[in-house]
Amino acid sequence: MADQAEQGGFNERMRIDGSLVRELAELLAANELSEIEVEDGSRKIRVRREIHVAAAPLTYAAAPAPAAAPMPAAAPGAPAAPAASAEPALPSGEQVKSPMVGTAYLSASPGAAPFVSAGATVKQGETLLIVEAMKVMNPITAPRAGTVKQVLVSDGQPVEFDQALVVIE
Repeated sequence: MADQAEQGGFNERMRIDGSLVRELAELLAANELSEIEVEDGSRKIRVRREIHVAAAPLTYAAAPAPAAAPMPAAAPGAPAAPAASAEPALPSGEQVKSPMVGTAYLSASPGAAPFVSAGATVKQGETLLIVEAMKVMNPITAPRAGTVKQVLVSDGQPVEFDQALVVIE
């Protein structure tokens, strides 16, 4: 057992810099991280914290749903009315969807011209917009060449995973 400890370097006493640990803990809190690790030669320090998310209490009472008015019976042989759609109809074409949850930015920096707008011709691989997730800017690129039919998000808008961002035809 003693030779294993010597081979693994366990007999050396690790000196821990308390101020470094405190500084790492402050970085965790300031940047809302759950873990941070630093390595200096053979010495490695990892500081981790658990983040607990509490459910927000409801501050309002839910109103009872209004009773629906009875639908008049359709005359026999009359065509059925189309169902009302909750989402507006999108123009035809390929939808470019968000690969992640984040915030959409239409330009490289505030005040800069947007990457694309409706009617713009794009090449495959060209940046359409950026989705920021966890402080990382992720370019969303055109899957193919075509014409931008519609940009479905606004600058700074939060987006969900698999949400349509741009329509290309």
